[in-house]
Amino acid sequence: MAFAHYLLAVPAESSSSSLKPHHLNPIVASSSSKILPWKSPGVSFGLNLNKVCNFSIFPKLLHRIAAHKAKAKPQESEVSPAVDSFSQFKHLLLPITDRNPYLSEGTRQATSTAAALAKKYGAEITVVVIDGNQKETLPDHETQLSSIRWHLSEGGFTEYKLLERLGDGSKPTAIIGEIADEMSLDMVIMSMEAIHSKHVDANLLAEFIPCPVLLLPL
Repeated sequence: MAFAHYLLAVPAESSSSSLKPHHLNPIVASSSSKILPWKSPGVSFGLNLNKVCNFSIFPKLLHRIAAHKAKAKPQESEVSPAVDSFSQFKHLLLPITDRNPYLSEGTRQATSTAAALAKKYGAEITVVVIDGNQKETLPDHETQLSSIRWHLSEGGFTEYKLLERLGDGSKPTAIIGEIADEMSLDMVIMSMEAIHSKHVDANLLAEFIPCPVLLLPL
């Protein structure tokens, strides 16, 4: 960064001939010059720059600026992996925790969002249906699977991986984290509805899920 300071020399005493502003000439400050002469018709005097400005501050200022830039570089490199994780999706997880055979509004929203992101980034989708009850006690289970298939196909996805975790006694948040870890997933997509309905514990999300979680508002 270059610094150029321009000092406008103003005569302390003038002769009988008056000076107009356009007769004044700018003097460029130089650290090698002690006194710069002022020459104008009828006027001549010297300006002592050592009394006007201390040029020893400029090396210190440049050193501080360079040090500040050096400290800023590691911060930029630390941020880039986080940015990349939100722009390079290869495998998305879509958990289904509600029992609505035709999917709740929040689940439909999460399904369409997952399909849109997967289509944009060319990613795969894994759907996991989670319920605390056994499959035999869920009369509308097959209808729910058909609804999931239909909503994903509406978003342009007919091929996806389906997992079922029914009646194994584990908390849904722990199941989601386990699957995300085992399959090295890039993102989990779900609706805030799952948290409001107490199906997913928001306090455990950061503890169990090792990848970014996209929570969609209702």
